[in-house]
Formats: sequence, structure tokens, C-alpha cells
Amino acid sequence: MAKQIFKNTEVESYRHPFDRRALANLEKMPGLSLLLKKINEYGIDRLLRLQTVGADFRITAHNFPRLDRALLEACKILDVASVPELYLFRGVGSIASYAIGVEKPMIGINLEAMEWLTHEELLFLLGHQLSRIKGGYLTYQQLAAVMPFLKTVISSTTLGLGGLAANSVEIALYNWIVMAKFTGDRAGLLACQDVDVALTALIKLGGLPGEYVTEAVISEFEAQARQFDTSKLSGLDQITKIFSFMDHANAWAVMRAAELLKWVDSGEYDGWMQFYSSSSSHHIDRPNQPSPTG
Repeated sequence: MAKQIFKNTEVESYRHPFDRRALANLEKMPGLSLLLKKINEYGIDRLLRLQTVGADFRITAHNFPRLDRALLEACKILDVASVPELYLFRGVGSIASYAIGVEKPMIGINLEAMEWLTHEELLFLLGHQLSRIKGGYLTYQQLAAVMPFLKTVISSTTLGLGGLAANSVEIALYNWIVMAKFTGDRAGLLACQDVDVALTALIKLGGLPGEYVTEAVISEFEAQARQFDTSKLSGLDQITKIFSFMDHANAWAVMRAAELLKWVDSGEYDGWMQFYSSSSSHHIDRPNQPSPTG
């Protein structure tokens, strides 16, 4: 089936408003510049790269061709000129992925992602991560990865005063990471170009292996997502919101599906597809792919 290629498209053009607002709040935090300075001082970017290269399996066209094909296709669809390195890491019982490397971006997916996701669902997952790279998200993503360490360092060197500022940044940072997932999912949908695929990918990201993803499960998941009102998050008191988003690594599958369906129902997604279909002849014709375990 032919897929549209989104030439010269920036992430900002489809960035979710919750993401944009949370990022603006984060960048206003007075302690942010100190934390970013510490990241540079300690060479966190190089350290994370070393950790990945030294522990995970680099994916190539020779060892895991199905994963390599999915990455190349997602990059072409989303117009990512410099293809990031792709790594496979150990299973953790559920699907996990990451994007790191400000200077030289890298994407990691785990064993469950390889085994549970179809080719089209991989496009959704990889599209989500590619948006973090293309949108310039990685500096703040890496800050979140080392936040506990940096808080300890700053608190010990500033008699605790810097730690107080870091606490405020941490809350804003984790809130932004959760909100940024909505933008990533829009990119994931643009990569796979099938709402049903996006929903099944989110179900699996929520922890259900493929054998449990029946028509009834999909139907009830969509109904639950449509009933979820993300706008009520703004009405939560500050303490509740802090505790809700401290686990920023949570898949938040239902909430993410709710926001993605709103984007589709609004007509914006169809508008994207129609605009590029009428203004460009660029597309990918892809033959049938092997099964997820192939």
C-alpha cells in the first residue's frame, strides 16, 4: 500500500498544544539553565551513548532486517534525512523504547517491541521516537534520565538551595515529557497512516501482547479512550498532578489514545493527508512484510 511522504515538514507544525504549553512552562523555570550546564559539564550525552553502544545490540540490515526496514521507511515518510542508529535491548516484560544523543541521535527498542509489534505498528513506535529527534526534544529527555543524580550534586554544592530550584524544574520536566507523548503519537500516526494500527500499537504499549488484542479488546479500548477527558487534568490540584506525572515512563496508553482520536476526529489528520496527497506525488510503495517474528 502506498504511503505519503511528508517532505519539508517540521514537528512544530503538528505539535500538540499541551506539549507546546508544557514546554514553554519548563523553559521559564529559573533552575533549568543550571541543570543544562551540569549536563554539559559531566558529558551526559557521551555517557549515555557509551552506555548504549557498550550494552545494546546495534541493528543493521544484516542481523535484524525487518527492524532496519521499518526504521528506513519511517525516516523516509517523516523526512528525516540523517537516519539514526537503532539498537535492541533486553526484554522488560513490556514494550520500551528511547531516543538519545543530541550530537548523534540513537533510538533503542526492546525485545518485546520487536516480538509484539507488526511492521506497521513499528512505524508508529519509530515515528514517535523520530519526532523527539527531529523536534529537538533530546536535551530535555536526557535531563530527565539523569535528574536524580543532578539533583543530588546540585543540592550538595549549593547548601540545598539549588536542590529546591531543581525540584521545581523536575516537576515541570516530567509534566512536559508526558505532554510531549501526544506530539510523538501524532508523528507515529503520520508514519503508519492507519488509525487502527495506532490504536493496536498503543494497546500493546500499554502492556498487552498481541494474542490478547482481539476485536473486543480494541473496541472497548477505543470506547474507554473516547470517554477519557484529558482537559480535566488542568483542574487537578498541584499535588495530585505531581504524583500523577512522576511516573513519566508510564505508557499512558488510554490518555494518549484519547488525544490522538481527538486529532483524527477534528479532521486535522485527514487534512494533512489530503494536503500532501494533492500537493505532492511522493509516496512509498511497500510490498507485504513478514510476520513480527520474521
